[in-house]
Amino acid sequence: MASNTSATRVKRKNKHESQGRRRKNKLAKRSTVSTTELFAALGEPGKPAPRS
Repeated sequence: MASNTSATRVKRKNKHESQGRRRKNKLAKRSTVSTTELFAALGEPGKPAPRS
């Protein structure tokens, strides 16, 4: 059976790795904007673009 210290170190390492993974997943969730959001500033199709 492993010592309490080594078990704690492994748990800490796993926790830090999963926290990093959670952070990266949260950032990657909306990395790409939709086409609606991308072209929203250009106005509706067939109509002149709104003035800034």
